[in-house]
Amino acid sequence: MWSIEYYQSETGKSPVEDFIDSLDTAVKARMARTLDFLEEFGVELGMPYAKHLEKQLWELRVRQGRNRYRIIYFLATGQTFVLLHGFTKKTGPVSRSDMDMAKRRRDDYLSTRR
Repeated sequence: MWSIEYYQSETGKSPVEDFIDSLDTAVKARMARTLDFLEEFGVELGMPYAKHLEKQLWELRVRQGRNRYRIIYFLATGQTFVLLHGFTKKTGPVSRSDMDMAKRRRDDYLSTRR
């Protein structure tokens, strides 16, 4: 079984937990199920639930009606995924600003673990 960790800022805030909490009940349920899939299947989880973005970054994909929700994550160590950034996807590929935010949080996470 794989494990999931939520990135926390220096102040102890968890942006992904805040993002999930902001979603309506039906989307939260779908998100929880997709997170369960990630814990169960790990790196073997593929489309339509997970997609490789670049280098170490992956996106967890949830669709509810016409809305698309994403969580960018990475494999930190062994069998632990760290959820870095959550957002509602509008159109096209993941935006550069969303990728940059995830990279900053990944780098922050890694710098505090050394």
